[in-house]
Amino acid sequence: MSAVSAALGIAVLAAAGLALALWRRTAEVARLRAQLQSASGQLERLQQSFSRFAPEEVVERVIASGATTEGERKQVTALFADLVGYTALSDSLDASLLVGILNGYFERMSRAITGHRGHVSTFIGDGILAFFGAVGSNPWQVDDAVHAALAMREELADYNRELRKDGLPELEIGIGLHRGTGVAGLVGSRDRMEYAFVGRTVNVAARVQDLTRQHPVDILLTRPVQKELDRRFVLRELPAAELRGISEPVDIFAVEHFQATPSAAPDSP
Repeated sequence: MSAVSAALGIAVLAAAGLALALWRRTAEVARLRAQLQSASGQLERLQQSFSRFAPEEVVERVIASGATTEGERKQVTALFADLVGYTALSDSLDASLLVGILNGYFERMSRAITGHRGHVSTFIGDGILAFFGAVGSNPWQVDDAVHAALAMREELADYNRELRKDGLPELEIGIGLHRGTGVAGLVGSRDRMEYAFVGRTVNVAARVQDLTRQHPVDILLTRPVQKELDRRFVLRELPAAELRGISEPVDIFAVEHFQATPSAAPDSP
């Protein structure tokens, strides 16, 4: 009887030890699962936060290999957009109302740009700087950029209908496009970095945008864009313009519209 009792005692102790080990293992698994979920949540928040300053492809590259300030020389199409008469508008509206109008404007313009494979680099006051072909190779970057500009025109017309309905002043935009070479990469400080494109291309696009004040047009592009553009875009050539910092006059073209189907050739007599 004592041998049986001893055996039972050993069995009970063994079972208790096994149960304790299983409990500890379960607790460890739960702890590791919680840490994994926390790390996953932190990574997702990091991606969401960083994606505000850099394209998704760049975010994934940085997370995989760490941030680098090494740039890449690329051929890029730059789009610069600015509101016409913004100073007078800002002086005439309540600050909170002005911010609301601008936020709605930026939201719609950004949607038009990203919808055509563009990257919104930054907002400069009421201006928007965007790039096409800066992140990855894009043989259609010129077409995408002009399609985006036309989409911005449509989005603004729709937004103006809302503003008019609410008794608010309508917005007017000027857009300049230029294609050229520059350096794309992460720039900034240890606390904040953003994906940017550096080079004369940006300055030319901004100055071409300024020319929309001198002509009754909302979208202007330069010869390097025109040369690569799908011929279904209907353009109107304007007199060459002198740009500050550019030695030679720059050929500019107003964008009328995109003609999805070619015009029928006239019948032969």
